[in-house]
Formats: sequence, C-alpha cells, structure tokens
Amino acid sequence: MSEKFIPPHGGYQKLLSYQKAEIVYDASVRFCERFFNKRDRTVDQMVQAARSGKQNIIEGSMASGTSKETEIKLTNVARASLEELLADYRDFLRLRGIAEWPKDHPFVKRLQTLNRQVDATYETFKKAVEHPDPAICANAIIGMIKVTNYLLDRQLRKLEEDFVKEGGLRERMTQARLTERGKQNRGRLRDEKDNNDPKD
Repeated sequence: MSEKFIPPHGGYQKLLSYQKAEIVYDASVRFCERFFNKRDRTVDQMVQAARSGKQNIIEGSMASGTSKETEIKLTNVARASLEELLADYRDFLRLRGIAEWPKDHPFVKRLQTLNRQVDATYETFKKAVEHPDPAICANAIIGMIKVTNYLLDRQLRKLEEDFVKEGGLRERMTQARLTERGKQNRGRLRDEKDNNDPKD
C-alpha cells in the first residue's frame, strides 16, 4: 500500500509543554531533597506527580502516530498530575503561613520574562528554584507549573480540534485503502483501454 496512514509522531523534545514539564520535574526533585524528610510520603507523591506530568507527555507524543485518542488521554493525565503537584506546593505554603505570589508580584513578572526566553532551560530558572528561601523556591516552581498547565490546556484544545477534523487511525486506514483502490481501478481502466485500441 503506497498511501501512508501513520503520520509523523514523537518529537516531544520540541514541545514547549514537555520542556517546561522537565524543568518542573528537576526542580521538584531538588525541592523535596532540600525541604522534606526523605521518609516523608509527600516526597514520593510530589516526585511521582512531577514525573507523571513529564512522562505522559512523552508517551502521548509517541502514541500519536497510531492513536490520537491515546495521545489526548495521556496528555490529559499529564495535566491532571501537574494540577495535583500544584496543590502540594500550595499545601506547603499554607501549612507554613507563606503567601502565594499574586499576579502583580515583581518576582512573577520576572518569571514571565524568563519564560519568554527562547530555549529556556533549567539553568534559566536555577537561581529562583534553588533559592535558599523556601518561599521563593516554592512560589517559583508554582509559577512554572502554571505555565506548563496553560501550555497543556492549549495543547489539548488543539488535539481535540485536530481529532474532530481528521479523525483517528481507523479513518486514515480507510482513506488510505480507498485511495489505493482508486489507483488500482484507474490502472486497470488504462490497461483495458490500451488493449482495446486498434493496432496498426
């Protein structure tokens, strides 16, 4: 069959949502090492939630070639995991009487500027997410999670729109078969025409 029905897939490293989720994961691992007792169950929960946010973006991207439904489902799992992680950081602040930065906080504005940098990496945010003050640390990571969640929300809307327009693997397979059958029929008609043409 000459018509391809498995589209290009993978390439998650180029997704801005993945890049931010990876920073959130790295920052969360270091945060938990610094501010929690390693035997605290919260450590496992936060690290696993951060990892789930990152890994499900990878899985969804790799599954997208054969199942748009799976891609949407896993991207949504990533989004839910990061929302859970966000709640953990808010608990950390609340239980210690620390305020979450409002939108107009100067440090929030600074984070927004850093997030607009092209190819921003963990190093871009290292000063904030590894700050000695846990209030600055936690708030900076909260800011990163919010950005990642915004990107995942936008990604999910686009995936839903694409699925409605293009369908999934079954539709592409059917279209590929119909296209190939059309080519074969046109080929047979040409052969029949050539065979029926009078020869000198």
